[in-house]
Amino acid sequence: MRTFDAAETGHSSDEFGKLPEWDLSALYAAMEDPVFAADMEKADSTAKKFEASYKGKLADITARSGEELAQIIAEYEQLEDLMGRLGSFAGLVYTQNTTDPVRQKFYGDVQEKLTNIGTSLLFFALELNRIDDSVLNEAVKNEKLAHFAPWLEDVRLERPHQLADELEQLFHEKHITGAAAWNRLFDETISSSRYEIDGEVLPIEPVLTLLQDADGEKRQKAAAALSKTFAKNLSVFTLITNTLAKDKETYDRWHKFEGIADSRHLANRVEGPVVDALVDAVQAAYPRLSHRYYALKAKWLDVEKMNFWDRNAPLPQADNRVIPWAEAKETVLAAYERFSPKLVELAKPFFEKNWIDAPARPGKAPGAFAHPTVPSAHPFVLVNYQGKIRDVMTLAHELGHGVHQVLAAEQGALMAPTPLTLAETASVFGEMLTFKDMLSKAENAEQRRVMLASKVEDMLNTVVRQIAFYSFEQKVHTARKQGELTAEQIGELWMEVQAQSLGPAINLEGGYENYWTYIPHFIHSPFYVYAYAFGDCLVNSLYAVFEEDGDGFQEKYFDLLKAGGTKHHSALLAPFGLDASDPAFWQKGLSVIERMIDELEAMD
Repeated sequence: MRTFDAAETGHSSDEFGKLPEWDLSALYAAMEDPVFAADMEKADSTAKKFEASYKGKLADITARSGEELAQIIAEYEQLEDLMGRLGSFAGLVYTQNTTDPVRQKFYGDVQEKLTNIGTSLLFFALELNRIDDSVLNEAVKNEKLAHFAPWLEDVRLERPHQLADELEQLFHEKHITGAAAWNRLFDETISSSRYEIDGEVLPIEPVLTLLQDADGEKRQKAAAALSKTFAKNLSVFTLITNTLAKDKETYDRWHKFEGIADSRHLANRVEGPVVDALVDAVQAAYPRLSHRYYALKAKWLDVEKMNFWDRNAPLPQADNRVIPWAEAKETVLAAYERFSPKLVELAKPFFEKNWIDAPARPGKAPGAFAHPTVPSAHPFVLVNYQGKIRDVMTLAHELGHGVHQVLAAEQGALMAPTPLTLAETASVFGEMLTFKDMLSKAENAEQRRVMLASKVEDMLNTVVRQIAFYSFEQKVHTARKQGELTAEQIGELWMEVQAQSLGPAINLEGGYENYWTYIPHFIHSPFYVYAYAFGDCLVNSLYAVFEEDGDGFQEKYFDLLKAGGTKHHSALLAPFGLDASDPAFWQKGLSVIERMIDELEAMD
């Protein structure tokens, strides 16, 4: 998933050339596809049969035969793949137009059916965790069960937070009318919101992109339009935020999570102190990174302080031409191929087989993402392509995710998913490959300066801005424990962390206090955001290893991606001589950004 604050502009599609759209037939032909209905029925009946066959029997089976348990887990994995296929199709169809009532109903109905089916499977992990350690350890000596050992280890990590079966079922069933419903309300509110600029009524994506326009007046008008509509919807977003924060607090309290972000750390398979070290390192670097860079940019723009709508403005010398899709494709694939022919071969099918949905359409989900779907199919990438340099970098980013997901698929439905802290590795690495390749082609010092500045801004958005988001979430969730927060209180917390992270060179007055409302990560994935900073610093360190000694790097890199969720970050980074538990690791990653700013200052 991409982290930038923009995606679309109002260009005509003729300027981009033919843009690809998804062919979802690898999943199902259409919402009305009889195969979809048959698979939903199959998932339901198979889940019920699975429960009837094995519930209450897993301890005896495990003690008797590790191979038999392995076969049961394989059955469970096949069912997870089938359910994932159904859910992925519904989700992708919905994102193509989140304002279409037919798609809304289809998506909602599928979510509800899958939630009901999942009730029959809840017992499995809960019962596995009640098996005595000595019995399970003995069973895992079986070669077939040993294959699933990483998944079993992950299941065991959840054991301290496990409730009685009936309570877990209640949390499971209530999710569809709880957090999931509020998520959907947020999505549909954002997608249906409109912003007026000079009499033209626009959806959010083109307006966000105007914040990157070369014309300062357009940027200011876009900022004002955003502020006006955010304020209009403020009561809805405030209610959503309060409700979801309370919902999470209830879940965490019942499941015995002490810290407000502990459940996210567990899901990410990363230790809290490691995340704390990252946060501390980034916050300590604010003056050396964002404060220093934005002061430099204000000087370039010939102002004492930039307004917040100028933060992502292009430099006066920037190349603002529209980049056709074919050129974007060639740019990214060429950079991938220079790293490894294997990498480009993995990336080509996304273009050749319509695994990418690129046009910006009314109602289409904003931003960009790569959805892994299931191992029996393939990933799909969504972008809102508008021909900017940042759109090319977004393509490189999401394509990296897609390649990662293709390689990890060999681990199967249970072990292919990668913790968020490592899920950004291939995406940010693909982006870095593309940037370095483009930078090497800079024709003069001025071009190099513009490209370096753009990359620094992207990295600040990925590292500094995301850690500020994480700090904001911590403040909101902590304060929510004392009672509901008003929109004004949330806005004050937002402005506090933004001022700290962006520094004195940016003026945040004039409507910025409500810009927290449109960030989807706060709603869909609380505390997700630090994974971006984790991934960026990790890739900076990885890329330094690649540049220092590239011998054998590519194969080690592919091994890392193939591992999916089967290994802890310490085991995956060890072949590269890296250790995320070492505070110096984060300094190494941040120093890459710092050196780029050093070079920009030296050019000034």
